[in-house]
Amino acid sequence: MKVAVIGRSGQLARCLADAQPHGVNAVFFGREQLDLGAAHVNTNALSDFGPDLIINVAAYTQVDRAEAEPAAAFAINADGPRSLALHAYHADIPLIHISTDYVFDGAKSGAYIETDAANPVSVYGASKWAGEEAVRETLHRHLIFRTSWVFSQYGQNFVKTMLRLSRTNPTLRIVADQTGCPTSAAALAHAIWRVARSKDAAWGTYHAAGSPVTTWAEFAEAIFEGAAPWLAERPTVTPIPARDYPTAAMRPQNSALSCAKFEATFGLKLGHWRDDLTQTLDALRQQEVVQID
Repeated sequence: MKVAVIGRSGQLARCLADAQPHGVNAVFFGREQLDLGAAHVNTNALSDFGPDLIINVAAYTQVDRAEAEPAAAFAINADGPRSLALHAYHADIPLIHISTDYVFDGAKSGAYIETDAANPVSVYGASKWAGEEAVRETLHRHLIFRTSWVFSQYGQNFVKTMLRLSRTNPTLRIVADQTGCPTSAAALAHAIWRVARSKDAAWGTYHAAGSPVTTWAEFAEAIFEGAAPWLAERPTVTPIPARDYPTAAMRPQNSALSCAKFEATFGLKLGHWRDDLTQTLDALRQQEVVQID
């Protein structure tokens, strides 16, 4: 099985590389080989490789910067996926595309299901929603996986940010009134490979995230609890409302995702984010990457 993974250096791309199954010939395409932000996306590299499947994990993910760079966000997150879907259509192959909880406005009181109305409140969320729509309009044989609050030992994420800040800040003010589902990139990568190798794909949109629902402040407390044995000093977390931590982009107040459809369809469950957090902290400690960033 030949798989073209669009994206090479991000969290999910690196975890897909780590978890690449035997019998899968995966090639990871970075921006140098395939630039989703280009005015005219050149997919000749895909044609030369001739994959049986495309997995798109590349994205413009700078949520706040996107407010000032909407053209760049939409080029990579919307126009790029449309080009990939068009290539897949002509090549008669499927596409797995990763999306986000930020397509919702956060006004719902419970967990979002796939059929809830999208209403993004940021440029980033709007660009990702446009990417979803582009894929759906262009290609029938697609899987869109919405995920949230992704963390790993790679790249930039909340876990690594908290560990970095803990080195110089005895007290950290963390938002406590936004809820969501932390998701291990490693767990998601394993699930994607399981689905990719399945013979019976049920095309459509799914939510794939960790559980249970938590807040940023609770997530931070769990990070410091897990890292306490090797932190010089465990910082105190001071819960604050989101209004006291202004950002350029609005975030959904509630971005909890129900994964019941994903679990029932594919027989997979990403699991408890606390267990995955323990594995991520172990990896960070072993690699000593908490010393950088």
